[in-house]
This record gives sequence, structure tokens and C-alpha cells, in this order.
Amino acid sequence: MRAAAIVALLAAVACDRGEQSFTIGAAGPWKEGDGVMTRRGIELALDEINRAGGIRGAPLRLEARDDQADPARATAIAQDFVSNPRIVAVVGHVNSGAMLAAAKVYDGQLAAVATSASSPDLTGVSPWVFRVISSDSLNGVILARFATQIGGNDEMLKRGAVLYENDAYGRGLADAFRRNFRGTLVSFDPISADMEDAETFVAYLKARQAGIVFVAGREASALRFLREARKQQFNAVFLGGDGWQGIVADPATAEGAYVGTSFNAEDRRNEVRRFVAAFEKRYSTKPDAFAALSYDATRLIATALNERGGNRKAVRDYLASLGPDDPYPGVTGPVYFSAGGDALGMGFRVAQVSNGTLTSGAGQ
Repeated sequence: MRAAAIVALLAAVACDRGEQSFTIGAAGPWKEGDGVMTRRGIELALDEINRAGGIRGAPLRLEARDDQADPARATAIAQDFVSNPRIVAVVGHVNSGAMLAAAKVYDGQLAAVATSASSPDLTGVSPWVFRVISSDSLNGVILARFATQIGGNDEMLKRGAVLYENDAYGRGLADAFRRNFRGTLVSFDPISADMEDAETFVAYLKARQAGIVFVAGREASALRFLREARKQQFNAVFLGGDGWQGIVADPATAEGAYVGTSFNAEDRRNEVRRFVAAFEKRYSTKPDAFAALSYDATRLIATALNERGGNRKAVRDYLASLGPDDPYPGVTGPVYFSAGGDALGMGFRVAQVSNGTLTSGAGQ
């Protein structure tokens, strides 16, 4: 009994002296464009936190796992994180389908802060699951209003079409857009995320005389569609959600397209300018919203650990306690959560691709 007490005392002393570490998990599709930028945001935040003294004098460590945006793999990773007593919280997952699957495992066990999982189905799924991106139930409204406004009195631009990847993200965003677009929808069709040939879709929409095309999908399908549209000289207005941010990597294809985003690297706020400069110095490229959201999620969890220590429930309770009068000041905006774990206080806007960057645009 006395030996156990001595061990406990030594552990407490070691903790006070900073001789332990805190570990967070992170999961995403690290080989995909959104996963690469997400991982970079996490690693930048981790480096800054540790250079500033870590968590209560102890280093913050990362256990990163590649879920390949696959729900079954995400579930298995979540089970590993929950079973590992060293892991005190999780950054992720990146994709909606993966997060929806993992949330059932985290429930009651481990706080998880999703970065860009925006499906409306996540709202209220678990009191242990949060996200730093706004729900597509809101994002779709903003995108639809933008599409309606840009049409003005141009009858052609009042003729809209929707393509969507047939998963939790694509369906949720497309449905919100459809319900709020005030023009005429001439088409509403699913596409594959790994669509290899967009010729049929482009030819059909061109024949239907769609003036504005909204695609609820990600970078790969977006670039295939846009390249084919250029090839067929289909000169509609093209609009995508936050999954389109990576298209700036192909300026010739993406030029002029509109993209929904939670972050603008041109923002002149001091904290954004500092983040952008640090990111560019480390990675020789500008951060996008995937990087900014994961950076915020990591630093938010670090703040929770500094405030409440490494107890899992205490971390969850801290995240739930944030409110409009005391939000976390993120580079994507003030972060606090609804009772259902949705991000509140943060903006979502529409930007345009110009010379390989996203310019300032309309939106919330």
C-alpha cells in the first residue's frame, strides 16, 4: 500500500516538473490534397505549442493515423484511440463519412474535434464530438444565395444545375443548395468521387443550357469536370463548396471558378497574417481552409489541456463550455459550439480563383 502511494507521489512530482507528455490523436486521408493541408496545419500548431513550452511544461505529442476517408477504417482507428489511455483528445476526422462512423466510437469516451467534416448529419450525433467548420445546412444556404444573386436579371444565369458526390458530404451540401436556390434547376445528378470521364455530364449540361453549375464534391472530380468544360467550351459559371479549395493548384483549369471557404489567406487580421507567414515559411505555399481549420482545432485542444489537464471528460467539458462571450480566438474566426457540437461565430464565404489564389468574396 505504501509502495503504491510512493509511486503515485512520484508520478505527481514528475507531472509538476513537466516530465510527462500529452498525446493527441489525429486522423485523415493524409495522401489526399485536403489531408495534406490538414496535416500541415496540425504540425505547425504542434510545433508552435511545444516551442512555447508545451502543455503545462510538458510536450504535446501526436499520433497520426491515415483513415483514407474510409468509414470502416475510421471506425477502427477511433477504437484504437479510445483504447489508448495516453490519447486525451482527437483532431479529426477530415471527411464527413469518416467522422460520422468514428463519432459512435468516441461517444462517451474521447473528445474529437472534426476539422472539415461538414455534413448536417453530424449535428447532435454525440456530446463528445465537435467541429470547427460550419454545417453544410448553413454553407449550402450561403452558396445558393450567392448563386441566386450572381444571376441578377440574366435569364441564362437563373438556369442552374447541381452535381454532387454521392456521399454524406455531397448529398448534404447539394440538398441545402437545392432548397435555397431561387432560380430554375435544370438538372440534379450524382457523380462519382473518382469520376474518370466528365464528357457526358458536360455535354448534357451544355445542351440543357445551364448558366450556373454547382458541384458538391472535392478536388479530383472538380478538376476533371472543369477540364472537360474548358475542352467543350462550356462557359457557364462554376461554383463549388469547400471541397473545391484544392483546385487552385491548377490555375489554368480553375481560373474564374467560385469556391466556398471558411478561411481567406488575404484576411488582414494580425493573427491571420502571422499564421499565413508562419505557414508559408514552413511549407513554401499559402494555407487554405483545411490547414487553418486543423490549426485551430489543434490549438483549441491544447488550450483545453492547459486549462483542464489531461482528463478526457474535463477536455470535453471545456469545449462544451465555450460561448459567444468567451470563444476561442481562431484564425478562422471565434470558435464556440452549439449544443449539437456545431461551430458558431465563424464565417463562411464565397471566393473566386484568380491567378492561382482565392480572392476575397461574398458570404457571411
